[in-house]
Amino acid sequence: MYRKSAWQKYKDHTPIMSFAEGYKSFISNAKTERLATKLAIALLQARGFKDGEKLSSVKPGDRVYFINHGKNVAAFIIGKKPIKEGLRILGAHIDSPRLDLKENPIYEDHNLVYADTHYYGGIKKYLWVTIPLALHGVICKKDGSVVEVHIGEDPKDPVFGITDLLIHLSADQLAKPGSKVVEGENLDISLGSIPVEEDEKDAVKHNILNLLKQKYDIEEEDFVSAEIEAVPAGPARDYGLDRSMVAGYGHDDRSCAYTSLMALLETEEVETTACCILTDKEEIGSVGPTGAQSLFFENTVAKLLAMSGEARPLFEARMTLERSKMLSSDVSAGFDPLYASVSEPKNSAYFGQGIVFNKYTGRGGKGGSNDADPSFYAWVRNVMDENDIHWQSAELGRVDQGGGGTIAYILGNYNMDVLDAGIAVHNMHAPMEILSKVDLYEAYRAYKAFLAAK
Repeated sequence: MYRKSAWQKYKDHTPIMSFAEGYKSFISNAKTERLATKLAIALLQARGFKDGEKLSSVKPGDRVYFINHGKNVAAFIIGKKPIKEGLRILGAHIDSPRLDLKENPIYEDHNLVYADTHYYGGIKKYLWVTIPLALHGVICKKDGSVVEVHIGEDPKDPVFGITDLLIHLSADQLAKPGSKVVEGENLDISLGSIPVEEDEKDAVKHNILNLLKQKYDIEEEDFVSAEIEAVPAGPARDYGLDRSMVAGYGHDDRSCAYTSLMALLETEEVETTACCILTDKEEIGSVGPTGAQSLFFENTVAKLLAMSGEARPLFEARMTLERSKMLSSDVSAGFDPLYASVSEPKNSAYFGQGIVFNKYTGRGGKGGSNDADPSFYAWVRNVMDENDIHWQSAELGRVDQGGGGTIAYILGNYNMDVLDAGIAVHNMHAPMEILSKVDLYEAYRAYKAFLAAK
């Protein structure tokens, strides 16, 4: 469908630009799932949300949150209706493609020290060389203490990077297919080149380990129980002469996480209990204790039901989820005229056209998709139109060209109504992604309208 740009319905762009400033601050400081969780908790607490694990009961109007392993957040506004009648859920993921340090990462080669990595999620490996990288994460020591590591964001910090072959010697390299130009095992991060004063083997590595010991009081073996992520260094920036877009790392999917969270924070009383859940591990299949396939969310709903006085909370949790409605808040592929051949124009997402609804995602033959119920889709359309929200429908590229997935099908397994709803993005999974500020704002408005709809 064709509509005028969402920009054109706003005489004053100030609210859009202001909202984008808050978002830029968020993604500049939430470059890992742990950091995103910390920021989310701070925002929740500032708006009166309480730690659900410290409460014994809940009642209508209460605002509570739960944390899982420092990587998941589930926040709720308790509605006037009984919780077991169903929830309104906004679900987004807060992990993004990146490079993870291996368990035994540090080695020296020809007087240079590197950190060995294993890439996380789907990336074009050649995009991650010759750019400044920052390191964020935790190192868990045997004595139970946890050391946080954050290097590369402060202008006074050093940054890190992965070297590439100079063009003068690249004849063989450039003859390779794009997937092989840079191999995964060669995505190793440069750490240093100064040796200790003693003339000994691995003298540069010893110097690096000494620096880590001085700053963090850690030993080399401690990296075995660490989670250190290498991400693009530097803040998100305005993009374009008209400042209509945002360039930054992690739009997928922290743009939807931020808009979902802000929609919940800006919602007052609700009839139906409203929820925002931020998950981890979507980029590798939503697996493990912090992925959407874990029982964390179901158990959290059971806790809420028990706290509200339900006698059979585990049984009622399943029934509650079956009666729920959800927008799976994840980004969509924005139509790029420079690469038009991979898209089908009638069913593509465009910058400036508002929030994107994907009835289904998946790959070849809709494999792995949720394929939302059309009656629920119609209900959502009505909510959007009643609230004058710009929206568009799209698929993720041409049939058989590729595809992707979200957490929608996982929550759909509870027999709840789920529809993918997110923001169009260019350069998805690249170190620098692009989105439209007005689409960001319309997504926030859409999520807020969804939570409040009758």
